[in-house]
Order: sequence, then C-alpha cells, then structure tokens
Amino acid sequence: MRKKITLATLIPLLVLLITGPEAMSQSTVRNLIARADSARLDYDFKTASDLCQRAVDIDSTATEQVEDLMIMSNNGLSMMNFCSRPVVVARRTFPLKEFFLYYPLPNHSWRKAPNQLDSLGGNGFSQAVYFPEGAEEIYYSSADEDGIRNIYRTSLPDSMWTAPMLINEHLTSSSDEIYPMLSPDGESLYFASKGLYGMGGYDLYVSQWNSETGDWDVPVNMGFPYSSPYDDFLFINTEDGKYSIFASNRGCAKDSVNIYVLEYDSMPVREAIEDTKALKELSSLRPSRDPSRMDNASAVNDPEQNGEETRRYVEKIKEVRSLRDSISLFNAHLDQLRNEYSSATEERKAELSKTIQEKELLLPNLNKSLQVSVKELQSIEMEFLANGIVIDASKLQAKADKDVVGASSGYTFTKNSFGKVPSLAMRKPERKFDYSFMILPEGRFAEDNTLPEGIVYQIQIFTQSRKATVADIRGLSPVFEKKSGSRYICSVGLFRTYADALANLNKVKKQGFRTAEIRAYKDGESISVSNARKLEDERLYTVVFYPSDGKSLPEGAMELVRQTGLDVAKSMENGAVVFKVGPFHDKVEAEELTAALKALGAGDCSISQ
Repeated sequence: MRKKITLATLIPLLVLLITGPEAMSQSTVRNLIARADSARLDYDFKTASDLCQRAVDIDSTATEQVEDLMIMSNNGLSMMNFCSRPVVVARRTFPLKEFFLYYPLPNHSWRKAPNQLDSLGGNGFSQAVYFPEGAEEIYYSSADEDGIRNIYRTSLPDSMWTAPMLINEHLTSSSDEIYPMLSPDGESLYFASKGLYGMGGYDLYVSQWNSETGDWDVPVNMGFPYSSPYDDFLFINTEDGKYSIFASNRGCAKDSVNIYVLEYDSMPVREAIEDTKALKELSSLRPSRDPSRMDNASAVNDPEQNGEETRRYVEKIKEVRSLRDSISLFNAHLDQLRNEYSSATEERKAELSKTIQEKELLLPNLNKSLQVSVKELQSIEMEFLANGIVIDASKLQAKADKDVVGASSGYTFTKNSFGKVPSLAMRKPERKFDYSFMILPEGRFAEDNTLPEGIVYQIQIFTQSRKATVADIRGLSPVFEKKSGSRYICSVGLFRTYADALANLNKVKKQGFRTAEIRAYKDGESISVSNARKLEDERLYTVVFYPSDGKSLPEGAMELVRQTGLDVAKSMENGAVVFKVGPFHDKVEAEELTAALKALGAGDCSISQ
C-alpha cells in the first residue's frame, strides 16, 4: 500500500530544497535551544542539558549560542543534591513596583529610584534603595558606566558619607546584582545575582563576614527552593528570629511577584531530590495550613498600633479622610454637571437639572456625617490628653495610610510608605587612571610613566625631537613618554602577554602609526621580545580539568575555583566539557589547586604551560 503524502510531510522537504541542509540544521538547533530552555524553566535540567548537547552535536558552531543555557542546566542538576524543606507560612502576590513595601521592615526605609545612590533606577526588578532612618552604613545596588548593576557600600564615619565602593570581586559579576540586605546581626549579606553560579534569572546568595580577613567571603547560592530557574530576590530574616522572607516571579505575571514567608531555620537540612516533579512541587512553596505556625504580630512590625485606643483612633482618621475625599469628588462631579448645563440643549438641560438637584440634596447628609466623624475624632484626642497619653499625629497619620493585606488568611502583610528621597553629603571618589588600552575621541598620557614589575609589552608608536601633544597620539591611551638623549619616545599600553600586544598592534597601525612595533620590558628594563616570550612561557601555568561526569563540576570544586580569583574558561573538546583556570605565575599554586580538585572528585586534572 502506497504511503499517503500529506502537506506536513512535504513542508520539511520543500524547506530543504529551497534553503539547503545548512538552514535546516540551523532551524533544528533553534528548536532544540527553545525546547531546552522550556525544560530548564520546568525544572527538568537533565533534559535541558541533553537538548543543548544535541544542538552542539548537530552544529558545532552553536557552542557559544548554547553555552550559558547548558551551564545553567548543569548547575541546576548539581544543586538538586542540596535541597532544603522550609515550612511555608504564607504566600501572596503583590505588584512588582511596590512589593518591598509589604516587608516587615521600618516604615519609610525604602527610597524611590532614581535617587542620589541609584541614579538610573528602572531596572525592572530593582525599584528602590533600602535606607532606614538613622542608618550609618548602606549597601545598595547601582549601575556602573556599562549599565551593569553592582553592590556598593557607603558609610557615615563623620559628617560626610564615604565615596561609594564596590564590595569585592567575589560579589561582583559580569551581570546584575540587586537588593543587598544585611542580616540583623550584620554577619550575613544576602543579595540576588544574574551573573554568579546559578540556574538562570536572579538567584539568591549569601556571603558571610570574615572577621579574620575583614571582608566578605565568597557568596554561596542558597539553592532550592530559595533559588529557582526564575527570578528570586530580596531575602531577609526578620529581627524577631521567626521568619525568612523573599520574593520571586515564579508563577506570576510580568508586573507581579510573590512574597514567601517561611519559618526561620538556622540549621537547614540539605538533601538530594532526583525526581523533577518532587523538585517542582518543593519550589512551588505552598503555604502550610497549620494556624499554630502563624503569628501576625511579628509580621505587622508596628508595636504602637497594638493598643485598642490607638487602633480606634487610626480607623477614625481613615473614616474622616474617606468622607472628605467623597465630598471632594462629589463637589467635583457637581461642578462638571453645572458646566455641562451651561452649554447643553434644552432637552439635556431638563435632565441635568434634575440630576443636579438630586445630588445637591445628598450633599448636606455627607457634610453632616463628616462633622460627626470629626467630633468623634476630637473626642478620642481629648481622651488621650485626659489620660496623659501623648500622640504623634504624623506617625498615626502614616499608619492610617497603610494597607493591611491577608489578615483573614492568618498572616498579615502591612504596607509601609516610601521615605523621602535621600540627599547625602558625600565625598567624591578619587579618580583612578585607567591603564587599559583604549582608543578614545581624545588620547591620554599615562599619569605615571613607571612600568610595573615583571614582563610587560608595549607598542612603540614614534620617536621625535619634541614632547608629544594630545593631537600627536591620535586617541590612543595610555601613552607613555620617556626621553632618551635628545629624543622623546612614545609607547602605548601595558600588555602582560605578547598575544595581547599583538592583538592590538593593527589597531594602533590603523590610527596612522604604520611603523608601530612591539617592545618588551622586564622589571622596567628593556629586553628583546624573543627573550620576553621565553620568560612568559616559563612563568605561566594553567590548570586543566575534565569533569568526571563529562559535564559539570561538583559545587565544592566550583567554589574552590572561584576562590582563586583567576579566570575560568569553559569549552568543549571532542564532545567533552573542559575547564581551564589561570594563569598561575607560581607552579606550586597550580599544583596545590590540582591536588585539591582531585581530592574533591572534580575529575581528570593536569597542569599546562
């Protein structure tokens, strides 16, 4: 029996005939990548990783395209071995633009962005800066000159705030870090990052203060169910030690986030979860229905509002304000009708006249209700005075502005108000000269012509009998000038490797310096380029390792690699993942890392030059 030919079977053949096999493979790769990302978002990291590998097998040039997705998927697989099971007290959805106002933190402690600390704002997730009244130290997220958000710190040692400084290299990645929050004891710094070891989107991290080094340690991903393939951020532990709270957009619309309230667990038990469905269920963080686990008082974070008389006073303030607003709107509507009456047709005037009269009859009753409520409010105030109770009207007015959400479900979210936009007397940061090779609209001479120790390459651009001007150097930076006899020699750049100098040589020549050439120096003294390259080869070492599973490193091994502070490159060789760490100037250090990685079961490790 002849097989029936359908349109569905013909389309791929027609595409193949029209576009060729190369376009077909590209289409297949795109499809695999899309499926892999969907699998990752569904917590099926094994499938996601396998689909990425299939895409690379079909088209080896797709490695760069799928590299990040494969890394995130493999990270998710590794982190499935370290899951905790917190008790979920509450979960509620809030608008992204103001969700942080519902955290049990001091009122007026969030400052809208953009502001003096965060001049850009509008990150999408990072909407405000946490800056409580009376704070003398602030950690905050702000965009650098490339638009990447980093964590900065400023403090108030005297009358002026210190110039903002980055925390350290461990907490700074090639992508965004947002919502840094100190623990109540100041020993832990929680934040979210898109650029550190994670499984996609913003993950949650914690860094511990190291009193010996006087600095923050390498941050650790908080793992499932705090981190997920979605965006997770703004983690805090409440001061009363009862709750941990964070936000996530898993299962939310784009303009909303969930706030999760969990029982605080000082010693979480980590366990492996191999089943994707079980992991997905864990990460859904469904609230417990046990009423004994819920304590609204600590969530409200408003001790002054606990008194019955204070609550009655606040409610009466709200009632008075509501009536005044209603009367104001009512009068505005009447004015609108009267204006319409003046230019209406005779038929319409009769209709409007009736409506206006009816509404005017209602107005006295509204005004009378307002008068009664005002008198009751004044009566409560007189009771306070008679009983010797001093009230702060501004604070109670602020309480009346708050929205209370979720009381019926057993946990109360109370909405705080924004604080004033900060205006800080701040020291200006010391401008440090950037010695990176650059081509700028206007060239720059190096502030210090001293060459650093070790092997350094420069590109000599010209020699002449007079001092060079900015016009002479044609946008190059940094240009070093030294005098030799009656001649001035100008060179550009500080390159640590010959390969780096060579990669920039043509850029210099294209600026019009056709005779430019590479020169080498050791500890500031001129040596031949060939000798410098020999010394360079002798001094540089790279640790190369092939993961035992052929895909990713154990978490402990990855943390150890990060602590070196050196560059980590990941690539594919003959279908296997290869990690390279370096360069090491000291072979002993390279050997120590190799031994440690082997002990952690990282796989086959070796040292190359």
